[in-house]
Amino acid sequence: MVVRGLTALMRGAARRPLAASVLVAVLVAAGTVLALQLRPTAATETLVGKSSDSYEATQRFYERFGDDAVFVLVREDLKYLALTADLQRVLGLEGCLSGNRPAGVVPRGGENGPCARLARTKPTKVVFGPGTFLNTAVTQIAEEFGREQQRAAERGASAAEAARRLARSQGKSTAEARRLGEQARELVNAEFTRNLLLLATKYGVTSLPQLNNPDFVSNIIFDDSRPVGCPKARFAYILPSCTTALITVRLNPGLSEGDKQRAIADIRAAVAMPDWRLENGKGTYVVTGAPVVVADLTDAITDSIIWLIVGALAVMALTLALVFRARLRLLPLVVALAATAVTFGVLSLVGASLTMASIAVLPILIGLAVDYAIQLHARLEEERRAAAGDLDRAIDRVAAAGAPTVVTAAVATAAGFLVLVLSPVPMVRGFGILLVLGIALALLAALVLGTAVLAGTDGRRLPDGGPLGAALRGAGELVVDNPVGRGVRRGGGALRARAARIGRRGLALATARPGRVVAVALAVAVAGWAIDTGAEVESDIQKLVPRDLPAITDLQALQESTGVGGEIDVVITSDRLTDPAVVRWMTSYQDTLLKRFGYSAKRGCGKAELCPAFSLPDLFRSGTANRSRAQIEALLDAVPPYFSQGVITADKRTASLAFGIRLMSLERQQEVIDLMRDTLDPPAGVRAELAGLPVLAAEANAAVASPWRRAGTLIAGLVAVALVLLVAFRDRRRALVPLVPIAFATGWSALILFLTRIPLNPMSVTLGALVIAISTEFSVLLSERYRQERLAGHPPEEALRRTYASTGAAVRASGITAIAGFAVLVLSDIRMLRDFGAVTVIDLTVSLLGVLLVLPAVLLLAERGELVPARLRRGTRAGAGSTGRPRIPLPRRKQQVATATPGEGT
Repeated sequence: MVVRGLTALMRGAARRPLAASVLVAVLVAAGTVLALQLRPTAATETLVGKSSDSYEATQRFYERFGDDAVFVLVREDLKYLALTADLQRVLGLEGCLSGNRPAGVVPRGGENGPCARLARTKPTKVVFGPGTFLNTAVTQIAEEFGREQQRAAERGASAAEAARRLARSQGKSTAEARRLGEQARELVNAEFTRNLLLLATKYGVTSLPQLNNPDFVSNIIFDDSRPVGCPKARFAYILPSCTTALITVRLNPGLSEGDKQRAIADIRAAVAMPDWRLENGKGTYVVTGAPVVVADLTDAITDSIIWLIVGALAVMALTLALVFRARLRLLPLVVALAATAVTFGVLSLVGASLTMASIAVLPILIGLAVDYAIQLHARLEEERRAAAGDLDRAIDRVAAAGAPTVVTAAVATAAGFLVLVLSPVPMVRGFGILLVLGIALALLAALVLGTAVLAGTDGRRLPDGGPLGAALRGAGELVVDNPVGRGVRRGGGALRARAARIGRRGLALATARPGRVVAVALAVAVAGWAIDTGAEVESDIQKLVPRDLPAITDLQALQESTGVGGEIDVVITSDRLTDPAVVRWMTSYQDTLLKRFGYSAKRGCGKAELCPAFSLPDLFRSGTANRSRAQIEALLDAVPPYFSQGVITADKRTASLAFGIRLMSLERQQEVIDLMRDTLDPPAGVRAELAGLPVLAAEANAAVASPWRRAGTLIAGLVAVALVLLVAFRDRRRALVPLVPIAFATGWSALILFLTRIPLNPMSVTLGALVIAISTEFSVLLSERYRQERLAGHPPEEALRRTYASTGAAVRASGITAIAGFAVLVLSDIRMLRDFGAVTVIDLTVSLLGVLLVLPAVLLLAERGELVPARLRRGTRAGAGSTGRPRIPLPRRKQQVATATPGEGT
């Protein structure tokens, strides 16, 4: 049935090459248009599943308190920032960022400026900083003073009226009653003034509270026990040091990636406005925070990998023109690009987003698609030569003997990648699913487009191959027929000759001492498997990207100034948040963790791994232990909602404990998070969960980087490949023998990575599946071609020679082309991409060389019965060969399955 389907598909493409090519071209055009609409995303749901506790806690935090914070770092000595007109400028910036626009007032920057855009789109949920804090304090104090003054006036009026009535009842005159009433009023006013002076003396307030009153501002924020101009420790969330202030901007939850990108762009544009320039202290602003870094890093890597892929395609085109000795030698690359365009078009069509993992699919898919196209192209050319130019007959023979093997190898390869759906990380699951889709489309493109172009450019059907053939030949000539290309071609010819000599020597070694070759290969693989459990996974974002990337530079500036680079939140849910016991627990938990990770109020953050951030206990820390629940609720009611909304919901059922965390590797970050979880021991009726992007990123990295999970994925991949081959071949030896070099290759790759000291990273850590996939492709193709040569009556050594002269040549061509393309990634200035390229090149090289060297030895040992136990050998009997060794039996009637002409094919 498979053969009939393949024959019909390839015959249809060959008989109507123009229609088939146009159909594929239309699909490619549509796919390209759709693919160009894809936008990179780093949304939290790409890191952890929506059903995970951390994801749900993070979403609850976002819904109640806003998304991960964007920080505006204000770098200026506080004595200038707080005591001059610069404070008014910071206040204006905070109002602009919050989207506040008084009715009838044109925002700074005009109707098309960033302030107006922020006011229209309202992307921010809450903004607080030094300007807002002090202005709110002034307003609250002034309002409270007014209320107290009004109450004092009312008490004075009541006292005056009571004194007058008493005087009249005692028979005193109206004038005397009025005088006594005024005295009573003055006594009440004197008591109010006395109480006011006592409060002013206690809190150091010597003048009316105004934002432009330096004495008032100084008494509020500066600490007399510290150097001049240094803030009080309890204001660290807005005034982290003597020379910096911090504006926190929390975006609304549920913003799309596009809306978030536009909001960050508007925030940056607003901060850059000349209206807020700090003139007195010559201060500066820096916009940073996790959302900014993630957005910029995603864009940087996306742009970089796209340009590197363009370079890789050019290198692959040159390499293909040199190593693939066939007509229309660039056709496999065209097929690969067509399959890739349609694959990413489908990704856009189903509404998916472009994650970092799906970007990594691009070069892998191109490499696999080139391989399928080369195999079918080479086999078709081989069969066409054997059929004296009869393309129809050649297509029938390829559909019967060559294409089913390619299909089987592709399905097995897809099964190896499909095990990635077992990953707990959604973007890794998407990586596997997208590769499976891409493999199917790549195979289909190779069968349809490859056959159609070869048929449409066949000289017997169309003189000179028609315009398409002329175009492809012209592209090939453009690559190789010039002074540089001719020089490279000569070098390529010498390289091919040397590679052929090395291949022949390797084949001779494998056939002369197969047992020794397999034993050495196994020993090397075991060493690699043992080492892989301790393989280093680099996850420090500062080491994986260019150090001069503006987003990282700004984040480092934030850490240098404040001691932290991100924020972890503890979401606390209960109907008794204002219970003194719960408040004491929150305060104790916060203090315990801060002390455990090196923070103290005296030293500040310094090198501490955790620092305090704006949290619920900060609103009533002083004297909480002796307060009742009613008093605590009264204190909360007295806090302006503008501030309290950042740490407790209006219904007082959900609160936040926030901690600043230093920049560190995700591995260490997970250790900190685990300790924070272990320390959590909330009172009965209180639920506490960790939330935030740092938590999700660390958990995703731990899930992907776990050596035991990687080992489990490799084993699952091998099992999946074995099951596919067993179903396809229905012969245990035929299915399991190709798996031996596949399994060995995983160990070889791990050992070489260890010896080269190239660490894995979040992009390359899943590429163990690539070793299985590529090794499966090579091993199945070669072992099946060997079987065909044996069925054609050739003895083992001759069958191997013919296999490696035909299919082996095509395997080398596709392997070298893919390796050359991936090698371009090594030139990237982004270490994550550079290491990803290096790991992939190693994986491909090991898969290619390992299979080419070890598979012949395994095939010989299996045929002798020295590899597979006798009870697993089916359908074999001793036969006379030139060497007298056991041989696969020939059928009673010799089948025309394969020709004896060495060439390039599957």
